[in-house]
Amino acid sequence: MILLNGPPACGKSTLAGRFADDHPLTLNLDVDRVRSLIGRWRDDPHTAGLLARGVTLAAARAHLSAGHDVVIPQFLGRTTFIDQLERLSREVGATFHEVVLLDSKENVLRRFAERTRAAADPLHVEAHEMIGRDGGFDDLSVMYDRLMEVTAARPQARIVHVEEGQVDRTYHALLRSLG
Repeated sequence: MILLNGPPACGKSTLAGRFADDHPLTLNLDVDRVRSLIGRWRDDPHTAGLLARGVTLAAARAHLSAGHDVVIPQFLGRTTFIDQLERLSREVGATFHEVVLLDSKENVLRRFAERTRAAADPLHVEAHEMIGRDGGFDDLSVMYDRLMEVTAARPQARIVHVEEGQVDRTYHALLRSLG
């Protein structure tokens, strides 16, 4: 199991998709996509998020138990879900890789703003709406700080530095981090 953690607009979804394309039968299990399948999730995004994480854990268990890889691209500014993913990996005998995609806070804020202006992917539009509802770029800055705290508390997490416009280079750095 590979957890790709990182701030919004750092390439988690892009890299997860590329990994799944390059590794047959890998499940690209995006929690935000799962949440979007829950009816009227916007009425109660917190509960919907918890439900989506439960579904994600169940799907990951089934896929890992069948002997296939799972990649989960998700910003996680708290350790609860990370701990659940790690525990699940141990339970099914899978290796857990925790990777944090990082760039400077300034670059993240700028890229998120640019992505929002050009958003075509409904998940990117939803991300902007959710962050905007919760405090906009001030909240994104707080999210970044929480990610840094989580990363500091999890020394086993591997950091991959994101280089803007260098998807191939970042992807190869991700592969190297997986050993």
